[in-house]
Amino acid sequence: MLLKKRIPLAYIAKNIKYELLVVLVFNCIMISLKYYLDLSFKIPINIVAFLGTAISLVLSFKLSQSYDRWWEARKIWGAIVNDSRSFTLQLKTFCKDMRLVRKVSLRQAGWNFALANHLRKLKLPERDLERLIASEELINLRQQAHPPLELLNKNEEELKKMHLSGLINDFQQIQLDSTLVRLCASMGKAERIKNTVFPTTYILYLRLFIFIFLAILVVALDEINPFVEIGIVMGVAIPFLLLQKTAIYLQDPFENRPTDTPMTTISHAIEANIRMLLGEKVQPAKATDDFYIM
Repeated sequence: MLLKKRIPLAYIAKNIKYELLVVLVFNCIMISLKYYLDLSFKIPINIVAFLGTAISLVLSFKLSQSYDRWWEARKIWGAIVNDSRSFTLQLKTFCKDMRLVRKVSLRQAGWNFALANHLRKLKLPERDLERLIASEELINLRQQAHPPLELLNKNEEELKKMHLSGLINDFQQIQLDSTLVRLCASMGKAERIKNTVFPTTYILYLRLFIFIFLAILVVALDEINPFVEIGIVMGVAIPFLLLQKTAIYLQDPFENRPTDTPMTTISHAIEANIRMLLGEKVQPAKATDDFYIM
């Protein structure tokens, strides 16, 4: 997630460098054709302004839909924060075996790290899991196709054992089960966002309209020095390209990019909260020097 700091110009340029190169080549070709063919007709600038306004409306709709997906992902992880805390609080209240409470609570903290990497299609976060779950569990987890689901299953089995041994009663088991069900539902919602492809026609048509707009703009700009014309067209194209790229990044909040939902940072915060609830000392989070958090 991008922070409220000055975003480096190099990061912005990196995101659209290929699009700028394509626009520059396209711009040069169009200007060369205009002068080579010696086009005698003129296009009123009002038509260019009307087309630019239409593209802006389509782009704003795309941005709105993309932000909705990003914000939904952030709300899902907000629910995960709440349920992870609630799960530990319930365990502390219901069960008197603090060794077992700590084991299950830390496994829940590990679940958040495993889910974050699972959504980003990264390898298992072993460095984080080594301090949260037993080594034999970690060995078993490496062999699982869906590690976060396996961790939820392990916690469910622990609750069943606690109930059978009399550590928790029927009502308490129901309450703990309902929290695990909500965590599983949040995982499913995040996976739905990850696995649902945003309609590609939006991007394809929008790019087509932008290039049509730039072509018409080149023809409409008459009696201008070609180099100045290139600068004007590039200056007009940059905002469209930046907004389009922003929409593309926002629509996929689990792609291991600076614009992601900050799942790793949230997971560390959840671990700190759980350890605090367990009575352990928590190291303060280190300030980041970057312009984003993951």
